[in-house]
Amino acid sequence: MFTLIACVGKNNEIGKKGELVFNIKKDMEFFTRTTLSHPVVMGYNTWLSLPKKLKNRKNIVISYEDFAGPDEVITNLDEFIKKHELSDKEYFIIGGGMIYKRFLPHANSIYLTEVDATVPDADVFFPEFDKTAYKRTIIEEGTGGPLKYSIVNYTKKKEVK
Repeated sequence: MFTLIACVGKNNEIGKKGELVFNIKKDMEFFTRTTLSHPVVMGYNTWLSLPKKLKNRKNIVISYEDFAGPDEVITNLDEFIKKHELSDKEYFIIGGGMIYKRFLPHANSIYLTEVDATVPDADVFFPEFDKTAYKRTIIEEGTGGPLKYSIVNYTKKKEVK
């Protein structure tokens, strides 16, 4: 099972020059609490942007080539998705933009910290998705400095046959 988790601006911006565009303490706490003890899956650039390996989580990196550092390197993304999308184990997809886009059709749940702000020079974005296909639940609302935010869970609606 795949769950996407990200912090996005009004235009779905998530990154700029290898850094997150927003640094909200409550979002970081939510991210840590939610992903703890679960495997986290990320692209190579996201891996490089981390100050260190994420503790108490299996760090899985999608890369064209194997390298040392993470707990596991996946070089065949399609094979990984096929093997794990129906698993009972929850894999958290943590970025970047292309990785979110590849996993989005296979995810049943998305956690987004939606920030009421824009970053005009952002260069990485969360993919657009049909929000009407999901049930939207607000988990928390607040402010981080001057920024207003809502932590939201989107859960894919079951198809009626």
